[in-house]
Amino acid sequence: MTTGPDAKALRERCAREMAGHPRDYLGVRRDAAGFGWLREAFLAVRREDFVPDRVWWPHLEDGACPLIDRALAPRAWLKSVYLLRTPLITQLDDGATAATGPAVGAFTSSISSITVTVEALRVLAPQPGERVLEIGTGTGYSAALLARRTGPGTVTSIEISADLAEAARRRLDRAGAGVRVIAGDGEAGHSEGGPYQRIIATASVRRIPPAWIAQLAPGGTLVVPLASPFGCDLTVRLTAVGDGRVTGRPVATVEYMRLRGQRVPEAGQSYGWPADTDPEQWARYTITADARGQTVALDDDRPTP
Repeated sequence: MTTGPDAKALRERCAREMAGHPRDYLGVRRDAAGFGWLREAFLAVRREDFVPDRVWWPHLEDGACPLIDRALAPRAWLKSVYLLRTPLITQLDDGATAATGPAVGAFTSSISSITVTVEALRVLAPQPGERVLEIGTGTGYSAALLARRTGPGTVTSIEISADLAEAARRRLDRAGAGVRVIAGDGEAGHSEGGPYQRIIATASVRRIPPAWIAQLAPGGTLVVPLASPFGCDLTVRLTAVGDGRVTGRPVATVEYMRLRGQRVPEAGQSYGWPADTDPEQWARYTITADARGQTVALDDDRPTP
């Protein structure tokens, strides 16, 4: 099915819209070109090549999530691919629900919205030639953008669902991205490819896994959605300080699916949050983690956003 010219126009429109709305994520700014490397990567990587032919719309209609089928509604499917702020659901109930029609179930994998993907990679700020570990391959789209920046052979991506990992591997290979896709539990990372200068997670966690800290090079950057007591996740940018610790602060409020091994609900205090937290001050908390656990403390000297 040919979608080239229409898809290219949609990509270009998305790029213009994002470039027209600069944001300052507490010091992580857009450069003068609007997107810098991300703009080039976004325009070069065909997002439609990384979206399954059947996806669910993430909002209930008549009690179920509608299925968007590329074969039956190609233009609606393509339009959904290039909506800036809407994720598309690619898996329900860890794969137990087949993509055959409208369905109800737990969202367990998606291709994140364009804005969420772009902002997470901007916060990560990878550099050419750096080794990158991605936790949660999903469809492979984010890994393709990363590899466009860091180069073939530099990105390792791990996906807990073997079926999703194989599908992403095929898409990335067809695109010539040079990404290594591993089927396995991302909570353990992938030590064979480390140490990594950058690690990014596309699923949220309550506790930062010690394996990620151990596999991050001194001075390296870890970007992870961290569960909070505030009814949302926080995108946290952490730096390895060289003594087995990572430390950093939130840069955005987000919502992600939880890492499979950390789905069981827990009180915030059990994963490091103080008893008296203030949701209005989310950007003023400092997160520090090592092999023993993590702590979260309010920084009284940090200005509010």
